[in-house]
Amino acid sequence: MQNIIPVACFIAGFLLAWLVLRARRQDTATVFQALSAEALARNNQAFLDLARANLAEAQTAARGDLEKRQQAFAELVSPVRASLDKVDSRIQELETARAAAYAGLQEQVRGLAETEQQLRAETGKLVTALRSPAARGNWGEMQLRRVVEMAGMLDHCDFQTQATVTGEEGRLRPDLLIHLPAGKTVVVDAKTPLDGYLRAIEAADEATRKTSLADHARQVRAHLTSLGRKSYWEQFDQAPEFAVLFLPGECFFSAALEADPSLIEFGVGQNIILATPTTLIALLRAVAYGWRQEKLAENAAEISALGKELYKRLSDMGGHLVNMGKGLERAVEEYNKAVGSLESRVMVSARKFVELKTAPLGVEIAELQPVEKRVRSMEESVGGAAQESDVGTEGDEPVRATDSSPVRERGVHP
Repeated sequence: MQNIIPVACFIAGFLLAWLVLRARRQDTATVFQALSAEALARNNQAFLDLARANLAEAQTAARGDLEKRQQAFAELVSPVRASLDKVDSRIQELETARAAAYAGLQEQVRGLAETEQQLRAETGKLVTALRSPAARGNWGEMQLRRVVEMAGMLDHCDFQTQATVTGEEGRLRPDLLIHLPAGKTVVVDAKTPLDGYLRAIEAADEATRKTSLADHARQVRAHLTSLGRKSYWEQFDQAPEFAVLFLPGECFFSAALEADPSLIEFGVGQNIILATPTTLIALLRAVAYGWRQEKLAENAAEISALGKELYKRLSDMGGHLVNMGKGLERAVEEYNKAVGSLESRVMVSARKFVELKTAPLGVEIAELQPVEKRVRSMEESVGGAAQESDVGTEGDEPVRATDSSPVRERGVHP
């Protein structure tokens, strides 16, 4: 027991000391925390004050630098701004012009739509009219007339439309007779098979189109057969043994050949030549060329006849001029004789009145001079033609030969 009490006292003292130490440690920690918080607060306040001062200086410096940069950037961007303003103004002008052009385009499109409607209506009327055989015939004849005019046959070739002849099948009336040189004639008959062709154009599917084109080719073949039976070349004198079947459109011919490629050979077998405006113009131009050559030959023959007649007349006229020159030479000789006799026998005595002072005052008798020119002969004219501009002397006076002067000066002394 005695040992336990001291131990217990020791333990109690130790516990008491530990408790006191723990209480002091808590107080020390509290004080340290308070001191630390105060020191931290003072440090934070100092740091904040320093940071505020530095930040104020940095803001002042940054504000000045920012203003300089803003000024430099404004100076740099100013040309771009001006260009952008011009671009914006131009864009506005273009937009205004575009709006006006778009409005005009809308108006034109509206007009085109109306025109298309009118054209469609007129085309429908034309198709309806062309379904009539009489209208098709008149149109074909009009196209034939235009082709003849385009080929220049009105001026260079004689042609006759709607001539009527009588043959084995009754009265035959070809649409065109082309008269060739040497009295030959080419017969042209215009046909316009359009029923099958118009149905082919209006066909909704390919099968109907092919069937309609086949009908069109059969119509053209039937016209070839019918025209071959008429034998126009037997009804006109000196006509070639063929006739021309005129189709007033290239499309009609190509559509028929598309369905029946043997139409050309079949027509040749019937002595019928299928012709479109292009091929007929070529044929008519060839005929016009033949007529021009014929006229050139006729003109050459007329020129030859006129040359012979002119030569004969020039010969007669030359003979008359020779006779006239001889007569003039004799007249000049007789005149000179008369002048010489008058001057030597009469005027000499008459001038003595002046010496006797019996002649009127101021009146004188001129001296009569003989003619000193002679007529130039035809041989001299021909020989001197190469020297028309030469000037020389013959006798005592100058001599000049010109085309306009029928005489030449020559010194003649009585």
